[in-house]
Amino acid sequence: MRRTVSIPALLLVPSLLFAACGRCAFAQTSLSDPSAKTQEQIHADADKPAAERGNMIDRIVAIVNGDLVLESDVDEEERFTKLYPYGQDEGKSLREEAITRLIDRTLVMQQLIGFPVTSISEDEITREEADLRRNLPACSHVDCASEAGWKRFLESVGFTEDELRARLRQRAQVLHFIEQRFRSGIRISDQQIEEYYNNTLLPQYAKQNAKAPPLDSIRDRVEEILLQQQVSTLLDAWLKTLRESGHVRMMKQGVEAP
Repeated sequence: MRRTVSIPALLLVPSLLFAACGRCAFAQTSLSDPSAKTQEQIHADADKPAAERGNMIDRIVAIVNGDLVLESDVDEEERFTKLYPYGQDEGKSLREEAITRLIDRTLVMQQLIGFPVTSISEDEITREEADLRRNLPACSHVDCASEAGWKRFLESVGFTEDELRARLRQRAQVLHFIEQRFRSGIRISDQQIEEYYNNTLLPQYAKQNAKAPPLDSIRDRVEEILLQQQVSTLLDAWLKTLRESGHVRMMKQGVEAP
């Protein structure tokens, strides 16, 4: 039976969870602020001496196959960690991790160009938002259940509900893309399920001095775990290939963009 993979947060948003790519962020800025510069204008300004450029509204952090990752994108990604805290890599700062996620997300969004767009209903977005309000760790300390409390919480981390719903929609579209690209070719055998149960789950229950449920009662859950692991492995390898085959340039403070 075909199962929908519930991709872990780490995959998406490295992978891709919420913050928009530089291109998407600029599209939103241009709509809300007629004076905001387009990517083309920023690329053109980057060729000018600083004296001719005037006041720059944003700084370029990275260029990913021609798409820009901006300082404002990095700031937004760091603020989103208050909604979805990631496991931190001890060798990287929060900023470095945010930049890595943004680059990976931009690479994936570029692959979505030309891919059939999955229609995401408002009801689906509403269900996702309701799940978020119930399960966010930060909501254990604030009133996310009420509309007023939820609005205050989002404002406290610098977002509106409309911005959140836009990112939930993007997340759902990316999930569908990843599932269609990777899920269809994965098959989990009975032997793999039994080995995971015997070699991983049973020892975990034993450590807790707890009785393990029969395999037949959790077979579907074990299969989903193994599916997620394989999707994660395939996605990581794919992102590595995209990085190696594409052109990703990191911009240092004070260095001019090409």
